[in-house]
Amino acid sequence: MALNKKPRIKDAAFRRCLSVVLITLLGVVLLLFLLQTNTISDLVNRYTNETDDNFELTHKYSQFTRNVTLPKQTDLSILLEKRNQLPPRNLDLFPKLANNHVTIVLYVHNRPQYLQVVVESLSRVDGIGETLLIVSHDGFFEEMNKIVEGIRFCQVKQIFAPYSPHVFNNSFPSVSVTDCKDKDDPVKKHCKGSPDQYGNHRSPKIVSLKHHWWWMMNTVWDGLEETCHHSGHILFIEEDHYIFPNAYRNLQILTALKAKKCPRCYAANLAPSDVKSRGEGWESLIAERMGNVGYAFNRTVWRKIHRKAREFCFFDDYNWDITMWATVYPSFGHPVYTLRGPRTSAVHFGKCGLHQGQGERVSCIDKGAVNIKVEEIDKVGNINEKWGVHVYENQAGYQAGFRGWGGWGDTRDRELCLAFANMYYFRGGTSPS
Repeated sequence: MALNKKPRIKDAAFRRCLSVVLITLLGVVLLLFLLQTNTISDLVNRYTNETDDNFELTHKYSQFTRNVTLPKQTDLSILLEKRNQLPPRNLDLFPKLANNHVTIVLYVHNRPQYLQVVVESLSRVDGIGETLLIVSHDGFFEEMNKIVEGIRFCQVKQIFAPYSPHVFNNSFPSVSVTDCKDKDDPVKKHCKGSPDQYGNHRSPKIVSLKHHWWWMMNTVWDGLEETCHHSGHILFIEEDHYIFPNAYRNLQILTALKAKKCPRCYAANLAPSDVKSRGEGWESLIAERMGNVGYAFNRTVWRKIHRKAREFCFFDDYNWDITMWATVYPSFGHPVYTLRGPRTSAVHFGKCGLHQGQGERVSCIDKGAVNIKVEEIDKVGNINEKWGVHVYENQAGYQAGFRGWGGWGDTRDRELCLAFANMYYFRGGTSPS
């Protein structure tokens, strides 16, 4: 019997060793899985203590008595919507906002190299510590989030589009397995979706551009505690807009002069509508069509835009700015002008559009950096209140009658867009005055 014990002992030791190896391998696999999913896990862990399970969305309005129908949310979507109501950061450094401050909204997707450049330029803006910076994210991306969380030069609040296609998997507003693709025939393919005017079915990557802008506008003006009663101007910039040091001071001057110098101007702009232009260099203010680089307007203008929600949501073009130029502004019945200075205070530096530019391999920044010349005159306010106004009449660009570039033909996108316009009103209650 003694002769048989050693092999059995060896077998038992081998089995124990094998178990340890298998457990170790299982642990490694589990670790790799967790690393791949740590973006959402980190987000959940980071904000669990700040947003409990019983948290209710309290700042809701409704203009209409009917209920607003929105897509069924994912866990991440719900968490992001709760996250949106946390107070701004850096209140210990900047406890109060200036009385005449212009709120700044920076809307971003996933181009971290671009965002880093914009944040660095904002850090050098004269007066930036007087205001609130709201960063609106189209989806949740860890690298973008880290850059924004590192901002220390002003109050900063992050909001995340909870119905972004980038927050959903295999269901609308993302793509489901039953959705039509490209130029599929819904009858032959037995798929879901309505094509645009050119026969193309929706692409979440493309439609998210317009969805994010419209959700952001409705949320900033009517859905946030910090801005729903803001009566002044709000400045809107993107993640590929380089902001000069004098931008904030110039904007304060422009918004103060607008009513007197250009009563028909709806907005103030930091840059010409021609993104390649750096300005005329004249000793004169400029009135022209509203540009999409560094534009600011007030609540009165927003109300006019909001009343045109159906025109905005049903125009077959995935670009928010072209939609505004081609259908919303013309519906006002008279030309829409913006007031700006003769030298630019913001520059569009993006070399590629849509949602490109993220990552080292597909960077759209030359040699990983932006070479923008900032002269001494661009570091301080350079607008003279005594200047007259030169008005550009009959400007080129998208006009009423343009059919649109398509990409916005799916009925579901149009309905979601309208839902965004209606979601910030008291549900089942009276509308606000």
